[in-house]
Amino acid sequence: MRLAERQRRLDQTLLQFRALWHPQPFRELRPAWAEQDHGLAEEVLALSDEATIHLNYDTGAALELLAKYRPEIGEIASLAAVPRSQSQPLPGLDAFWDWEIPGRKRAQIEAFAAAAERQGQPVLDWCGGKGHLGRLLALAWKVPVHSLDFDATLCEEGEALARRAGIKHCFVHADALQVEAWPQAGQHAVALHACGELHRRLIRRGAQRGVPGLDVAPCCYYRGVDEYYEPMSGPLQLQLSRDDTRLAVTETVTAKPREARLRDQALAWKLGFDAYRRQVTGLGYRTFKPVPDRWLRASFGEFMRHMVEREGLPAFPGASSAEFERAGWQRQREVMRYSIVRHAFRRALETWLVLDAAVYLEKSGYSVTLSRFCERRLTPRNLLISARLA
Repeated sequence: MRLAERQRRLDQTLLQFRALWHPQPFRELRPAWAEQDHGLAEEVLALSDEATIHLNYDTGAALELLAKYRPEIGEIASLAAVPRSQSQPLPGLDAFWDWEIPGRKRAQIEAFAAAAERQGQPVLDWCGGKGHLGRLLALAWKVPVHSLDFDATLCEEGEALARRAGIKHCFVHADALQVEAWPQAGQHAVALHACGELHRRLIRRGAQRGVPGLDVAPCCYYRGVDEYYEPMSGPLQLQLSRDDTRLAVTETVTAKPREARLRDQALAWKLGFDAYRRQVTGLGYRTFKPVPDRWLRASFGEFMRHMVEREGLPAFPGASSAEFERAGWQRQREVMRYSIVRHAFRRALETWLVLDAAVYLEKSGYSVTLSRFCERRLTPRNLLISARLA
């Protein structure tokens, strides 16, 4: 299926099921779909904790659950599916290329480099930080590399690493959102997890400059989005809010038990605060600023005292701590189960966003492929746009 046709069908299908993935259970006591799909709501609310964790993590299994009640939803999985990259083995590297790189990040860089086909042109490593990806490509592909980054300290540290490696690897200290001179014609532009508008800027500027190749693994699509996402490839039926684009990247690798407990407690306590605010104001959900971690390390009562003071609410009665903490944990249980329905569409939404960039590049004269450059256990943000000027 051609990318533009796949984009059209996915756009229509996501729009058809918007009522399932757009509501946010954290903000709504009972999503509107639960009033219509009673059987689905009852099944998810009856799930065990173990099944809830599994279905929030396994998008495919969650879609299968939804398909029991909406059979036509089965098409989502095939439209969102992306094949594994045809990776090329990297040449033998010395023991020093991976200075200062954590293990999982190193594995991501190696997988990206193996999936990005060498073109022979000089490389631009966009938003490259210390230039770990650029350094690997300079060593493996034997081409000059420029790494561009906003952080001067990272550029300086990257230059020192390049000198130690003895490679032709230069650094450009610049704001990727403002720079006009880069990318340059004749460069092979690469970007591993440049967030939001940063990767969109590279794709647009690269196409305008006619760079011969781009390999981009997008990340954090919501960054740089105001109220609504503006498609690159042209008008589409589906309109995504900033929160919708954030949903596409809420998937994470499995958390350690302690991290999971802290995450669940943070959610329960915030929902306990929401229950109190609803009671004293008579209003529905209202957003609030991020909660400092130190407040979550205290008791629930102390957490509530901090929150009501910051949010300008009546003083929290300490005698009610147990009541609202119980309410928070009850809501946490419901939110995690209702969220299965929303999370089932995460990969499809991400694919929609990636297809938008891919179709834009096709319309700009590129031959484009989409693939997964690594396994999900390394990073859920494993989609790779590879474009070559036709």
